[in-house]
Amino acid sequence: MTSSIALLTKLFVQNRNEAEAEPMRNYMKGNFPFLGIKSPLRKELERQFFNETRILKEPFNKELVVELWEKNEREYQYTALTYLEKSMNKLQKVDLPFMEWLITTKSWWDTVDAIAPKPVGKIAGKFPEVAAETIDGWASHDNMWLRRAAILFQLKCKQNTNEERLYHYIRQNAGSKEFFIQKAIGWALREYSKTNPASVKKFINGQLLAPLSVREGSKYLG
Repeated sequence: MTSSIALLTKLFVQNRNEAEAEPMRNYMKGNFPFLGIKSPLRKELERQFFNETRILKEPFNKELVVELWEKNEREYQYTALTYLEKSMNKLQKVDLPFMEWLITTKSWWDTVDAIAPKPVGKIAGKFPEVAAETIDGWASHDNMWLRRAAILFQLKCKQNTNEERLYHYIRQNAGSKEFFIQKAIGWALREYSKTNPASVKKFINGQLLAPLSVREGSKYLG
């Protein structure tokens, strides 16, 4: 264990709360153990961790993220996501396979939904060629979480959204019975409708989508 991780572990263990851990585990369908550190306190501890280690002043530390990802309790993965978000300007094209590893490891909506529109979206914004080179493959991948990530990676692009690619991904996945895919489609359409409501309305009216996707995607369309 690195000294940085040792400091974070010490802070987290000192503040673990078993009474809070059980409902947090239940909220995540029992998929992950928790220390029971609620978000406001965790963020305070993360600030202390970043201030004392000064790790945000250093180059992007992939090994730190891996070490956090491999720890049992989910709070460590959340800290890894915080670190990724604070390091997005340091990310390069070569980091995209690492993002894929994170998406497909200990996968659930809480991590995938933070990685896809933020680090992946940032990399794709700086290096647009990765959409055709890599993310197009995610959209039809056997791994459901990669498909969700492909649908969501443009979530924050607004007027820079590649509409053709977004709709193509949605068409590829429109027949999915997976809740998380149907929800992602609706979420992506809802967000894009804030920028181009006429286009989204036309797409929804002309495409056979799951009722959940239609309901979510139409929220701002009246």
